[in-house]
Amino acid sequence: MCGITGIYYFKDTLENISAKVSDSTKLLQKRGPDGNGTYIRNNVGLGHARLAIIDTTQAAAQPFSDLADRYTIVFNGEFFNYNYHRNELMKKGIQFRSYSDTEVLLNLYKIYGSGCLEMINGFFALAIYDALEHTLFIARDRSGEKPLLYSIDYDKIVFASEMKALMAYNIAKEIDNESVLSYLQLNYIPAPHSIFKQVKKLMPGEYVIIKNGEVSINRYHTIIKATNQKINYEEAKEQLYALLSKAVERRLVSDVPLGAFLSGGIDSSIVVALAAENVKKLQTFSIGYK
Repeated sequence: MCGITGIYYFKDTLENISAKVSDSTKLLQKRGPDGNGTYIRNNVGLGHARLAIIDTTQAAAQPFSDLADRYTIVFNGEFFNYNYHRNELMKKGIQFRSYSDTEVLLNLYKIYGSGCLEMINGFFALAIYDALEHTLFIARDRSGEKPLLYSIDYDKIVFASEMKALMAYNIAKEIDNESVLSYLQLNYIPAPHSIFKQVKKLMPGEYVIIKNGEVSINRYHTIIKATNQKINYEEAKEQLYALLSKAVERRLVSDVPLGAFLSGGIDSSIVVALAAENVKKLQTFSIGYK
């Protein structure tokens, strides 16, 4: 996993953006021990802590900007079908300077805007800044697998992968009593709420556009209720196996060694069994306590 963070001031500010983004990025180091970087332009700052999985070279380091230096992205997640889209983009004459899924994603956004989200098979939290339009685009994957917290006040919006990184922007720590009650009842706080009144979680399948001091939150994906399929038990088993096998196979694209955690339960055992069909001598890890 990686970690992302950022800030967008609606108007000119005397605040030291660089220091704040740098401090926030450092607090995400456990999510990205392989490198970190920041990007500051106009009233916008982006930060990224990297765990290198695809294209581990410096060419794929983030924040990542296009050759024209108009668009800059910070991305946390995996984009499983990026090679297909990379090939399609190359047919359009687009040149790449890395082998990363991040660069493919940035180029899709340049062409399709928010429509690129429907083209991504994967899980992610991302932010893309358009320096020409002075627009910041923030999005979260359909299932909300990657976390993304944000806070809006009178002069800015800030976001981060973790609460402590968000606190680097001096967010008011006012406890939300209703969220405390939810936590005591459910042992977690349902989105979009958090333990603090001023902090929200971006919902799964949502994206944010910030432009001209206006913040717009939009939904790009809604889970559709499955239709009743008239299939028998044997057909259902075959369909489930095919879906699980394909899902695991998609997640085996990596430029570093692959491994899996074994909890002793049926879910992790199934994942490892399916992964072992595609990876020789798959490394597995278990954790035990006395």
